[in-house]
Amino acid sequence: MFPPLVLNRQRRIRLDLPRLRAQASLALPLCLAAPGPETPVLPGLSANGPVEVALVSDAVIARLHAEYCGVPGTTDVITFQHGEIVVSAETAARQSAAAGEPLARELARYVGHGLLHLMGHRDDVPALRRQMWAKQERIVRVVGDRSAD
Repeated sequence: MFPPLVLNRQRRIRLDLPRLRAQASLALPLCLAAPGPETPVLPGLSANGPVEVALVSDAVIARLHAEYCGVPGTTDVITFQHGEIVVSAETAARQSAAAGEPLARELARYVGHGLLHLMGHRDDVPALRRQMWAKQERIVRVVGDRSAD
């Protein structure tokens, strides 16, 4: 199984990339073991090559959100069908500060969210959203506090 490729494409938020890479690697098998109600976007993720996680600025994610989702403004995470998960580091920093949690946990939440989307989970219907978020939070409890060592 290929570990997720985690790339920092922004400069405003200081990130612990080794820790995030370790968390993403731990989250991937948990997500693979939790298929959603829809057919996974990338069945057998390991056969399709690595998943890429790109950490970007609010400006970049707002542009992608408008261009690909038709929604103006920033968002926390966008998952593309070809296996790319785009995460706003600035949004994660704001949300983690507001919730009083470490940035690493919020970033683990966004990566887990994106991976679950790739496994066929949906959050556009309230009942499905509750199921997806419950799985997402279980993943965060397992990987959210893990360090890179």
